[in-house]
Amino acid sequence: MALQPNMKLRGAGLRVGIVVARFNSDICEKLLNGAKKALQEMGVEADDIAEVTVPGALEIPLALQTFAATESFDALIALGCVIKGDTYHFEVVCNESAAGITRVGLDLDVAIGNGVLTTFTEEQAEIRAEQKGFEAAQAAIEMALIQEWALNTYGDE
Repeated sequence: MALQPNMKLRGAGLRVGIVVARFNSDICEKLLNGAKKALQEMGVEADDIAEVTVPGALEIPLALQTFAATESFDALIALGCVIKGDTYHFEVVCNESAAGITRVGLDLDVAIGNGVLTTFTEEQAEIRAEQKGFEAAQAAIEMALIQEWALNTYGDE
């Protein structure tokens, strides 16, 4: 049976790793709250969630890679916030963290919900934070379920 858009996502029994950046910590806390709310609504037990904090968005991919390498997690969630300053550093951090997150998912075959906010202002980040965390958790669980379905349906046994 194929997964359908807008279906109710059920995460019971899935193990989830969350990597949260400490930079812009107030916003990242809201991202984390949103992600945890979504996981709870999808039936993921608190004991099936592991969290780690890292200094900033550029450190997120390595922590995700470390979680993925254990093969203990069905899904991972990346949470962070990068707010544009006056230099090109914003673009570097945004592009490199996004590329690293994507690479970990593809190279290690693990579902990852990318909840790294990239905004021009703190106000934009505040407005989006909790919902973005919620959506990142949903994406992670949906992709984990798609992987499970595809392997069970088409995988070699």
